[in-house]
Order: sequence, then C-alpha cells, then structure tokens
Amino acid sequence: MAFGDYPIEYDPKKHGPYDPARYYGKQDIPFGQLKLSEVGAWFARRNKSPTALGGLIGRAYWRWQHKYVQPRRGGIAPFFQVAVGCSLFFYFLNYQKITSHRNYKYH
Repeated sequence: MAFGDYPIEYDPKKHGPYDPARYYGKQDIPFGQLKLSEVGAWFARRNKSPTALGGLIGRAYWRWQHKYVQPRRGGIAPFFQVAVGCSLFFYFLNYQKITSHRNYKYH
C-alpha cells in the first residue's frame, strides 16, 4: 500500500463510495463494551505500526471535518476548538517559562 492509496480492505463493490472517516478493516468489540479482563487481549489485537497510527489520525480528522466543518450550517464551533487546542499546545510548550515567572509574596 503506497501513500494516498485506498486501504487494502476497501472493496468498492461491497462498501460503495469511499469514506475517509470509516475503518474498512475487520470489526472488533468497541472499547466501551469490553470487560476488564478483555482489555489486554483487545490492545494486543491492535495494529501498532506507524501506518496504522497515520490512518487513525486521518480517520479522526475526517470525522471531525464531517461533524463540525463541512455541514451546511456549521457554526463557529470548529474555530473555537482550534483556538483552544492552540492555546493548550502553546501553554504546555511554554510551561517551564510560565512557572519560573510566578509572583511570590515575600513576608
């Protein structure tokens, strides 16, 4: 599978038009329906390769796009989500500088 190709599991005759927000691999038990004893086996069945991680991020991005950005009456939610995400990212990036400039009361 090269970069930009359809997933290997995708079959246009069976699945219809391609949806980048859908996982076309073998279905598994959702994480919320697992019992505590099954969690280890569930994580062992996951594909932990960089390609699988990229696919996971891409599917999450397209689900977000379909839910917040691309609807006809989208609203302002995606702009606030990006602004809050950037704020948190730069807060954690500059945390050491922020904590070293605390105001102390000297008695």
